Amino acid sequence: MAVMERTIPRIVITGLGAVTPIGNDVPAFWDGLRNGRNGIGHVSLVEREGLPVQIAGEVKDFEAERYLDRKAVRRSGRFVQFATAAAMQALEDSGYSLDGDNGDEVGVVMASSGDAFNMGEPWSVLEKRGASRVDPLLITRHGQHMAAARVARELGLRGPNTTINTACASGTDALGHALNLLRLGHARALLAGGAEAMVTQLALASMGRLGALSQNNDDPEHASRPFDLNRDGFVLGEGAGVLMLEREDDARERGARMYGELAGVGWSFDAADDAAPDAEGESLAIKRAMRDAAIEPGDLDYINAHGTSTQLNDRTETAALKLALGEDAYRVAISSSKSMTGHLAAGAGGIEAVATVLAMHNECLPPTINHVTPDPDCDLDIVPNEARAASPQIALSNSFGLGGQNASAIFRRHE
Repeated sequence: MAVMERTIPRIVITGLGAVTPIGNDVPAFWDGLRNGRNGIGHVSLVEREGLPVQIAGEVKDFEAERYLDRKAVRRSGRFVQFATAAAMQALEDSGYSLDGDNGDEVGVVMASSGDAFNMGEPWSVLEKRGASRVDPLLITRHGQHMAAARVARELGLRGPNTTINTACASGTDALGHALNLLRLGHARALLAGGAEAMVTQLALASMGRLGALSQNNDDPEHASRPFDLNRDGFVLGEGAGVLMLEREDDARERGARMYGELAGVGWSFDAADDAAPDAEGESLAIKRAMRDAAIEPGDLDYINAHGTSTQLNDRTETAALKLALGEDAYRVAISSSKSMTGHLAAGAGGIEAVATVLAMHNECLPPTINHVTPDPDCDLDIVPNEARAASPQIALSNSFGLGGQNASAIFRRHE
């Protein structure tokens, strides 16, 4: 029996959605990125007295009822509300019309940690008031799977519905899973990205004690400073970033505007340490993403770095880029949007993919703000403090997870 050759379709981005500490939709997010707006301040969502870390990148003035009715809002954790808002924005931006049956061909792939750091109150209810007073909808309100589920339920999408969690690599991992689902023909279109809402007392206390978070409580605007010599940890952020992905032929047939192409994704695992990153492991994800996209290091024009603002992470990512790109690492412009938004954890890859696509689309590279003192160990071109006019054709976005799970994505400008 003859074996049919499968042509791998190109997968394009036709819609974007964003809920972030520097803007609750894509125009506001881009304005913040372009102008180097700081989104980090003192925590207001929880009582911060007594916490070692009292700063975060919080989403401000978010109105969940713009996207969900009151009943759905009550049944949805904050991360779910962010995911739904960003997904609805991306769908509307794409111009994709849902007309009943075609919802069967559209799916959702969402990265999130869920409400794992927000279970103190439910547990307290169980301990103090007994099992009969526990919320029976705890799983449907706080379960990790509910971001993807709520999006699909609200929009009537019956295609693949998947939740990804690979720590800080999750958002980019979700894009890679969506890319392969579309390449293999399991869906016609997918809403893919990540959402997170981890600004809780438990998260701030635990990660603060770990030493991962900046404790610059007196100067939150300058606490996130990726690649700066005096960086002292990352700042926790929250929000969501979602992309509408389609096969190029389908998008062209319906006359869609195409921001660009998701050209390839690569994965790796450090297999080294529970907390410390490994340059060789990270470089493998970058190399595999380039191989998937069929590009060489010399083809890259821009990198949205993982750039967390911890001493070890930024130094290790710099080394990984040198391992993966060789001398081209010194040529390519790099920036970290975490300097403005903080670190969205499992949602980081989603919102940073949106940032990367916007940089290509608007021909402008966002800055790495708060860069005051160069670090000799982080000696690449990090676009310090001011945005830069440029026309990148091919870009890389990195997401490296605490614990060693890595994912990198390649984006290509669509002509």
